[in-house]
Amino acid sequence: MGWFTSTLTSSIGKKLIMSLAGLFLAIFLVVHLGINLTLLRHDGGLWFTAAAHFMSTNYVVKVFEIVLFLGFILHMIYGVVLQIQNWMSRPKRYAVSNYSQTSFFSKFMIHTAVIIGVFLVIHLMNFYFVKLNLSPLPEGITDRHDFYAMVMALFHNQTYVIVYVCFMLFLAFHLSHAFQSAFQTLGLEHNKYTPFIKVFGIVYSVVIGLGFSLIPILIYFFY
Repeated sequence: MGWFTSTLTSSIGKKLIMSLAGLFLAIFLVVHLGINLTLLRHDGGLWFTAAAHFMSTNYVVKVFEIVLFLGFILHMIYGVVLQIQNWMSRPKRYAVSNYSQTSFFSKFMIHTAVIIGVFLVIHLMNFYFVKLNLSPLPEGITDRHDFYAMVMALFHNQTYVIVYVCFMLFLAFHLSHAFQSAFQTLGLEHNKYTPFIKVFGIVYSVVIGLGFSLIPILIYFFY
């Protein structure tokens, strides 16, 4: 047990936990995007409401929801801890800076993570914690459990749409390096597969960022 605990609290162990949690969150984003895409159906929110009801009432989903929150918390905590440790171990800048693409993305990972964290708090206040009355309802909405009406109201608010899209761009930026970094931490690097992982990570981040961004834009202009 002591060996297990010391491994998880080591620098490598922290990176491992953060990577696994990050990959779990990456899978969740695909599911979340799939559900959000049902908003674009001209069915009065029938599919979206059914999906939201299933996600909020199914006990198996509820268990995974708890795992999801724990995954995000672990990913965030270990990310911050590792970044602080990196700063402390390198109090002075290197004499020669490395301007490679990887270092550019990794340099701003903590910044984009903080921005994404702020967005998540806002997002949860708007939808997940509605029962706690932590946020005012959009104008014209009287039922805090009518998620479809709430989404449509928010996505017809110009300021909210602009802020939402900006946050999604930061998310794509964060994912573009995080995906590749997670596989590297897990030791899944190979001359044959690494180029594919890099390309797949870029495609994934673009699809996620663009997919989430297009939904409010299309709703604002055409729905």
